[in-house]
Amino acid sequence: MNYQSIILPHIWNLKPYSSARDEFKGKEGIFLDANENPLGSPLPVNWNRYPDPMQWDIKHELADIKHIPVEQIFIGNGSDEAIDLIMRMTCAGQENSIILCPPTYGMYEVSASINHVKIISVPLTKEYQLNVSQILSSVRADTRIIFICSPNNPTGNKINRTDIYKIIDSFQQGFVLIDEAYIDFSDEPSFIHELDKYPNVIVMQTLSKAYGLASLRLGMAFANPQIIQILNKIKPPYNISGATQALVLEALKNREFLFNSLQQINHAKNTLISKLEAMPQVVKVYPSQANFILVKLERAQELFNYLISQKVITRSRTNVALCEDSIRITVGLPEENQILIQKMQEFYS
Repeated sequence: MNYQSIILPHIWNLKPYSSARDEFKGKEGIFLDANENPLGSPLPVNWNRYPDPMQWDIKHELADIKHIPVEQIFIGNGSDEAIDLIMRMTCAGQENSIILCPPTYGMYEVSASINHVKIISVPLTKEYQLNVSQILSSVRADTRIIFICSPNNPTGNKINRTDIYKIIDSFQQGFVLIDEAYIDFSDEPSFIHELDKYPNVIVMQTLSKAYGLASLRLGMAFANPQIIQILNKIKPPYNISGATQALVLEALKNREFLFNSLQQINHAKNTLISKLEAMPQVVKVYPSQANFILVKLERAQELFNYLISQKVITRSRTNVALCEDSIRITVGLPEENQILIQKMQEFYS
């Protein structure tokens, strides 16, 4: 694939900033190169030294977990950093466009607006699936990215894989960006294992959901090594703090947590779905392959407001197209889910 025709010329030709830790990668020595404080930090752990700019320890751990080469991994300050960098890598403001399929994750649109990129909106079908023919007919000469979120946020369903393949095969003038933030909860395999077959695919994942590390803000992008090199070239030099790297590495070594987390959340989700479906005021519980459930209800906005008054916080989606009269409920602890049901019953009674 000719990436040079997709990547903006000034990005392709950019000479990256070379940090002190890029020039010397050792961990031992007398460090007089980076203008750090040699006295340490006013904390129990010293954070006075700049962190690894390429996060190699985390990448090696992720490569082992996900069975892919380290050269295909980019680490970002949340997935939002990857979204922004990929857009800036390919889109020159109003000269280029992207395709979004709402309802979907709102940061795609926000990032496009920040970067002054034209947005082509092709809504999902009523079944929350891709309108493939309309997407492909909406592609313009200046289109550089098609965003696909699967499992989708806020609907929770997985996107038909055959439809995704059709988009990938047909769209060769840019990237198909597949956001797999909730892939750990899904029965679908990740697209990261098909990157060698599809050089126009970039996959995003996160440690904020199943791994329980939302506060540490670490997201991942997986792509052809040539694309990873460009993302590393345009990211801030130290985009992941030393504290985050240390904590994430420790968390990734605890493989049992992820297994137990998925088991417990999926069990709690199934129990919650059963209780919701038993309520006559629940119009529909949408299929979910995520750690949340989209629910269509009678008097949804009133219920949402009542739940807030009872300190039960859900997410109103009533003003989102195709999600009218719906709220999004994150699966909580069993006792939290039971309180939710009780408060809903109180409201409707």
